Amino acid sequence: MAITLIADSGATKCEWRLVRDGEIQTIITAGISPYFLSKEKIAAVLQAELLANMPKVIVSKVAFYGTGLGNTDNLKLMKAVLQKTFPAATVEVTHDLMAAVHATVGRAKGVVAILGTGSNSCYYNGKKIVKNSPGLGYVLGDEGSGAYLGKKVIQYYLYNTFDEDLRARFDATFTVTAKDILESVYTKPLPSRYLASYAIFLAQNRGHYMIENILEDGLNDFFFQHLCKYTESWKMPIHFVGSIAYGFKDILQQLCNAYEFELGKVAQSPMEGLLKYYGVG
Repeated sequence: MAITLIADSGATKCEWRLVRDGEIQTIITAGISPYFLSKEKIAAVLQAELLANMPKVIVSKVAFYGTGLGNTDNLKLMKAVLQKTFPAATVEVTHDLMAAVHATVGRAKGVVAILGTGSNSCYYNGKKIVKNSPGLGYVLGDEGSGAYLGKKVIQYYLYNTFDEDLRARFDATFTVTAKDILESVYTKPLPSRYLASYAIFLAQNRGHYMIENILEDGLNDFFFQHLCKYTESWKMPIHFVGSIAYGFKDILQQLCNAYEFELGKVAQSPMEGLLKYYGVG
């Protein structure tokens, strides 16, 4: 009996699916990123949060998709820890962009984008990623991401660009001072995640022209800077994965119409698509 373990990990949360006898068990652990955790700490998370909540079974296959695994050293480290934890299993480890690819186009060709806390995109030729618009991170890039859009919200607030109504809504929602915001961005850990937390304000206030401007401009920046760099964008559907893509699908559709692109699948998370990719969804 083949028992498969599939994981989709960010820096804060890792979502696991244990598949056996046609049944699927969900396990949530702390996020696993080699950028933030040593080999020993990753092993400790696996023991305390994953194995402790799993039945005692022999896993035959592990497919782990995670953040920070575009780095070869991180990938090797992660694979070594998983192989030691599951010695009888075949272990596959790759990065989160490939999770989006496998979840949307599977083994076919396609243009795939991530719009979550960060952003990324690629053209996949059915076997490997052959084009990848450079990801410059939240300081220089990440156009269209939660961090990028959240930064715009904060700028509008701190520059006093919001009208009186939106400013009052912001104060009621976040109850923070300018000092709090600047400290969180410049002195505390994980500033990109902090910035992305303000994107919820956009979802809560749809319809206001300033909110719509932030969304349309921010997502258009992603289309212009990244999707337009792929000639394939005009030849096949463009698929999206991530909370921002899912939450603002209507604007993605408008932009696709404007650029003469075809909107493909839009998924909040890659996990359901990954289950289908491995034939268990």
